[in-house]
Amino acid sequence: MNRYHSGFWIFAVLILCKLGLLHAQLDAQNIDMNPLDYVIALGSLLLVSFWTFWLPPRGRLAAMAVLNVLLTALIYSDMVYYRYFGDFITIPVLMQAGQVESLGGSIASLIHWWDIFFFIDWILFIPYLVWKSRLRSRRSNSLFKGPVFRNHGQRAGRRILLRIGSGLLAFGIGCILTFGPIKLYTSTWATGLFVGNWWSLALYNVTGLLGFHGYDVYRYGKEHLGPQPVLGQREMDKDQAWFDDHQKLIHVENETYGKYKDSNVMVIQAEAFMNFFIGKQINGQEITPHFNKLMKESMYFSNFYHQTAQGRTSDADFSVQSSLHPLQTGSVFIRYPDHSYDVLPTILKREGYSPNVFHAYDSSFWNRYTMYKAMNYDHFYSKKDFVIDEPLGWSLGDKSFFRQSVSRLEELNSNPFYAFMITLSSHHPYNIHPDGSGLDTGEFDGTMFGDYLESVHYVDQALGELVAQMKANGMWDNTILMFYGDHDNSIQDKVMYEKFLGKSLTDLDMQQIMNQVPLLVHMPDGGSAGVYDEPAGQLDITPSVLHLLGISSEPYHFMGNNLFSGKPRMVILRSGAFTDEKVYYIPSKDNTFLNGTCYDLSTGKQTDIQACGPGYQETLNRFTVSDQVITYDLIRRWNPKAMNAEPISSSP
Repeated sequence: MNRYHSGFWIFAVLILCKLGLLHAQLDAQNIDMNPLDYVIALGSLLLVSFWTFWLPPRGRLAAMAVLNVLLTALIYSDMVYYRYFGDFITIPVLMQAGQVESLGGSIASLIHWWDIFFFIDWILFIPYLVWKSRLRSRRSNSLFKGPVFRNHGQRAGRRILLRIGSGLLAFGIGCILTFGPIKLYTSTWATGLFVGNWWSLALYNVTGLLGFHGYDVYRYGKEHLGPQPVLGQREMDKDQAWFDDHQKLIHVENETYGKYKDSNVMVIQAEAFMNFFIGKQINGQEITPHFNKLMKESMYFSNFYHQTAQGRTSDADFSVQSSLHPLQTGSVFIRYPDHSYDVLPTILKREGYSPNVFHAYDSSFWNRYTMYKAMNYDHFYSKKDFVIDEPLGWSLGDKSFFRQSVSRLEELNSNPFYAFMITLSSHHPYNIHPDGSGLDTGEFDGTMFGDYLESVHYVDQALGELVAQMKANGMWDNTILMFYGDHDNSIQDKVMYEKFLGKSLTDLDMQQIMNQVPLLVHMPDGGSAGVYDEPAGQLDITPSVLHLLGISSEPYHFMGNNLFSGKPRMVILRSGAFTDEKVYYIPSKDNTFLNGTCYDLSTGKQTDIQACGPGYQETLNRFTVSDQVITYDLIRRWNPKAMNAEPISSSP
């Protein structure tokens, strides 16, 4: 590596600086990049760029300029994506890139003025490359003058050999610098990371950003290209045995089993509707007055958790309907829509229900049309089936959305029915109606946090109008209504929550705030009303609905709990956090159990990490079982005669 390679070192330093800027803005920033991390990053850069050494000087400089642009775009895209999703871009996410144009408002709000520092080097580096290229051009021209020309062929041959040798040397050094430290990490504190990992940030802490993307490409190719791996019979039997044991917890024929047989079922998934503001006021005004009123005649689960990952809204949809965990990366809706699942609409259709889904957005978003066809919904009412008489945010305001959806159900005149509704009005970046929702957010006015409170206040108003409409048309007295939030609001500013709640918050408090969403269950007769503080999660909804309707869960493969069984419950989040009635475990940034934090829920204080040991092992086991069911299409293998998808209509 001589003076002819000075361009590479400038390129490497600039990209390393950008990787450092990215790291400083991640949740991992309390884990400093140690010298080995920089060694891995440099090695990764050599592996990405070694081929440029094979090019002639001018071509090499041009290639490094292109690499600078591409890697800068990758690093910056990862940072913006992380600000919203708390994760990095993966191949499955790129397959959903067609959705990006629909995220315009959200993306714009995630871009900050200081991001210009990611691109300021272009002002310096690209002119340098142009100057260097012209300088080399003048030197090349001089080769054809005088006696130098006679030795040009011989020198050119030596230079080609030098370039080949430099490229091979760069590749070899890159392999050593990259895989040496990774081998050290995975043989010490990161043992088993590439086998049981469920968190992208844990991979990043070992491989670095470029290594993470390299592994993601390898993993995706292994999953989808070439002959597909088949899970062995022994592992299949082991997974089936887990479900057989779990059935003993969720299939309980007690006094509530079948109590509401043949009732209609309406499940509402509310966008970014969290739990921390339920029952709260701001400037003397209730934020959710209609929800609070409905709580008095309903079951309110105050420790209900969303269990989503990168798929966000689609993950909540999938987990609620299938009672399986979402995948660590990407969305099941995108990655495996052709696999078989035991889902609520299919099961209820077999029992004589008419299942219908309502969402006032493009039917292709999150690959919904294909997935809903596989789920056996009778009708999928998407944006084109609604009159946009109340334009708000991404599409149609929730008040009109509910009103039109219920009218559609009346027109269908199908009893019993299953209606699944997905709201939109409280979607990031929370652009509510110009006239506002009527909520005075006081000191939060003009902030995204204040806009968020306004948006959920509006959703609460829409819920109140929905209940009034159902009471007026007679649906209310024969419908089980479930209302829950799909995921958090992506606002992670601890100071805002402390201001709103009027107290300082611990790490446990913030974990629960960001992961808890409300679940409200109203029975046709108002039965079982009250506040339930036992832990619960989105995977619990389908087993619980079947219990109330008296439909046995025994033929199906569910990982969630039955909220009416009276049995102990464990709730696992895709991040690796979990909780039961006794402890709450927060995983460490390096994905090492002993570096995580275990809280005693009776005191809210940290306790011995070993108290979370059994739950941690069960968490790993459940993720393995759930991921294998999804990726190896085990339900189809267990039940080849499962109902095939029927044609779906977008309108009656």
